[in-house]
Amino acid sequence: MIFEPFGEKHADDALALWNAELGASYPMRPRLLRQNTLEDTRWLREGSWAALEPQTGELAGFVVAKAPHGDDDRFGLRGDVGWIQALLVAAGRRGRGVGGELLRRAESALRQAGASRVQLGNDLHRRLFPGIPGELEETRRWFERRGYVHREDVFDLIKAYDANEASVMPDTGAAAARLAGPSDREALTAFMTRCFPGTWDLQHRDYWAQGGSGREYVLLERDGAIIGFCRINDAESPLLAQNVYWAPLFEEALGGIGPLGIDEAYRGHRYGISIVEAAICFLRVRGIRRIVIDTTPFVDFYGKLGYRTWKTYGKFDKTLAAATGGSTG
Repeated sequence: MIFEPFGEKHADDALALWNAELGASYPMRPRLLRQNTLEDTRWLREGSWAALEPQTGELAGFVVAKAPHGDDDRFGLRGDVGWIQALLVAAGRRGRGVGGELLRRAESALRQAGASRVQLGNDLHRRLFPGIPGELEETRRWFERRGYVHREDVFDLIKAYDANEASVMPDTGAAAARLAGPSDREALTAFMTRCFPGTWDLQHRDYWAQGGSGREYVLLERDGAIIGFCRINDAESPLLAQNVYWAPLFEEALGGIGPLGIDEAYRGHRYGISIVEAAICFLRVRGIRRIVIDTTPFVDFYGKLGYRTWKTYGKFDKTLAAATGGSTG
């Protein structure tokens, strides 16, 4: 097998390989692959490799690694954490050590970049998966044999609304819900920095930097101040968000909800469930009847609104050995 750095020239073949292996449940689009891999500033090129058949040059597998970038520490991202966004080997090429070698190269580069802990997926808002999909049981066992430990499961939830089903804005008492606009950028940034200074703040800054207009944020206000937010997504959003990744599975438009957060000083007023209900209304007004809430452990909370588990993901990580050149494959 020939191993060479993964890059732009492998994108089409990686797309085809992904869809051949996973497309029935997780259909990959060129825009999504480019957005979340080639255009991500955290893409670690030294840890991303393609495995090619020596006779034909056909892509047999690939791995994509990522590491914190720039001032990520401002948002609570530790420099000693890295990610393996994807590791995929064609079914007919498995059992030949290809996956193990790709993993060894990725881990070695992450160690050189300063990582002492590696997560499988979960590479912020430009991830492909938050962990290993539940149905890939053999993949889970493969990584466990190589030292990865399961931490928790998270879920994508889904609900389909009837076309004639009423959608009513919730009663939020002294607060009011509305969609954000361009003029809300400064106030929303101040709110996120104060109340949610971690990855949600980072995600929202990336949203504005990519040309966001505000239509993806439902704001909850009280006495003229923002006290909560909820992100909503659809096909018109400037970034394909996690909850609409797999929209090609459906003929009709898919909408997404999350993340959401309420200022700690205003919790205990049912504002959390209310802002979700408001978000649903705004998406329904856009003609969206199927909505996904992604990457949550709160199945019972959203179950109150009729959402049910659609997909399950296991979060895994591994502590890297300090010794240089250690092999896991």
